[in-house]
Amino acid sequence: MPEKQTSFQPLTPAVYHILLALSDGEKHGYAIMKDVEAQTGGRVKMGPGTLYGSVKRMIAANLIEEAAERPDSELDNERRRYYRLSGLGRRVVAAETQRLMQAVRVARQKHVIVCS
Repeated sequence: MPEKQTSFQPLTPAVYHILLALSDGEKHGYAIMKDVEAQTGGRVKMGPGTLYGSVKRMIAANLIEEAAERPDSELDNERRRYYRLSGLGRRVVAAETQRLMQAVRVARQKHVIVCS
């Protein structure tokens, strides 16, 4: 039986941001860290321990996978590992985003946040 996306919710911030970073294509670890920093305006700076610990668990949970094909070795460091979203990972990040959007809608209704 396929894994339900909701069984992963709520995602930790690290896992959510890694999934978002990979949503537009394959990346190696350092590129994921830089993407997370950029997408959060520098508020989240992910270190290697957090990144690679999360990546290991995400691979085991089938949320991401290591990419088999690699860039030309003359254009890239052969030690880098590239990661991409699995189909399940794409569904999980979409479900988590929907969950967060619902929370924001409730916060607006309760006047906790005001959007201009």
